Amino acid sequence: MSTGLKVTALAKSFGGKRAVDGIDFEVRGGELYALLGPNGAGKTTTLRMIAGLLNADAGEISVFGVDARRDPLAAKRMIAWLPDEPLLYDKLTAWEYLEFVAGLWNVEPAEARKRAENLLRLLGLWDNRNDRCETFSRGMKQKAVLAGALIHEPKLLMLDEPLTGLDAAASRLVKDLIRERVAAGAAVILTTHILEVAERMADRIGIIKDGRLLTEGSLDELRSHAGAQDQSLEDVFLSLTAPASA
Repeated sequence: MSTGLKVTALAKSFGGKRAVDGIDFEVRGGELYALLGPNGAGKTTTLRMIAGLLNADAGEISVFGVDARRDPLAAKRMIAWLPDEPLLYDKLTAWEYLEFVAGLWNVEPAEARKRAENLLRLLGLWDNRNDRCETFSRGMKQKAVLAGALIHEPKLLMLDEPLTGLDAAASRLVKDLIRERVAAGAAVILTTHILEVAERMADRIGIIKDGRLLTEGSLDELRSHAGAQDQSLEDVFLSLTAPASA
């Protein structure tokens, strides 16, 4: 597998406090990497720096060989970022929204229409394609934003709590789409507090706390690191992130 994302000594402070404290990790093409941690651990800040939405104080970010800090535009062309809160243009219909996003990425119009129809059908939004996004439920908005993230077929897909607000059927659809992107060679980073999802889907898992990467690897490797053989990811996670006083 080729290296899709490489993060080296990445750091960010807010008000003199380190939110991300010199972390290093890699995500290969064709791999799903789950970045897990307690609230405030630095997960979202890390993803926002990779996406180019925050300037890093220090460190390096490489996206499929492109230095994202020196050539951010070239890196961003390969990236899709799905935040935990779906952000849409409420007055646009789902179809207009996807046309707009595809245009931003310079996707050829005929190809954009083909991809938009495919995504809307896959995500169960085809019958709502001409409805304004302001009328959508939280779950429908989440699916529409995911369709927008996938319209340019990104090589690096970053998903921050992508299953929030989705029912079981919608969650299955989203997980299937993620698996399809991984199978197509994309590098995928997923953050989630639903540890069963990470346990079932992730090829490798990184656990972050206080802005530092505690450990990473397959579930078996994390179990070995925690001295917790045959335990669930939840048990391993709690063992590794428990306060020192515990």
